[in-house]
Amino acid sequence: MEWLSCLNEAVNYMEEHLEDEINLERVARIARCSSFHFQRMFSYLADIPLSEYLRRRKMTRAVFDLQTSDEKIINIALKYGYESPTAFNRAFQSVHGIAPSAARAQGVRLKAYPPISFKISIKGEAEMNYRIEKKGAFRIAGVREHYAMNIEECFTNVPLFWQKTAQSGVIPRLCTLMNREPKGILGVSTCMNGKDFDYYIAVATDQETPEDMAEYHVPECTWAIFECIGAMPGAIQNLQKRIVSEWLPNSGYEYANAPDIEVYFEGNQQAEDYRCEVWLPVEKK
Repeated sequence: MEWLSCLNEAVNYMEEHLEDEINLERVARIARCSSFHFQRMFSYLADIPLSEYLRRRKMTRAVFDLQTSDEKIINIALKYGYESPTAFNRAFQSVHGIAPSAARAQGVRLKAYPPISFKISIKGEAEMNYRIEKKGAFRIAGVREHYAMNIEECFTNVPLFWQKTAQSGVIPRLCTLMNREPKGILGVSTCMNGKDFDYYIAVATDQETPEDMAEYHVPECTWAIFECIGAMPGAIQNLQKRIVSEWLPNSGYEYANAPDIEVYFEGNQQAEDYRCEVWLPVEKK
């Protein structure tokens, strides 16, 4: 399968360049997507953020170097991109639980994390209802926060952002601006440089953007629009993982260069029958 082959080729490229500064743009080109979408896909499929995976692989290699050579610790630290002994020591202890200087002793317990290889398995979970639609460009207006590209942290921070926004009274103001499709309160993830992104809570509008709000222009795009039913935020987080791990590999589509969008409709978001949508930007392979 071409999609899976490209993903594994990207992983192999990272493995071959663990001693270099890994160029995420280059990695993403191999995987045939943006660096933003590659990091999201990797985190969903591997159940670990890309940054943590790379740290584990580097520290696995580093401990082999420590045990099989007399090379100075500072040289090994530099070899894997750590310019200070303190930073290397912190990363090493986060993986192995001991200092690098203790790793050369016989009988010490260490950890090894092998390279990841992706395969597709048939899970037989519940159906996913979706439709493919092409939409013209539109503008959104609302509030935004800036995040590092760390999926685990985002799963915590984005719901807190929604909670804070709801408590601030911004949502009713957004509703007065909403005057075009998609008609709902939107959660929009816009990639920046592959390392971080902006997340908007906004509406699609043709009205003037208030001075205390931010705006963003969503480009013309083809969207795979998925129905999500269940209590938030768990239902939509689970669906996003399933889209990447189950639907996308077999769909004949790949990520397009556009933001991910969540469309929230009126209703009780904690109810088990609450309905919203996930808009995935796609293009044919």
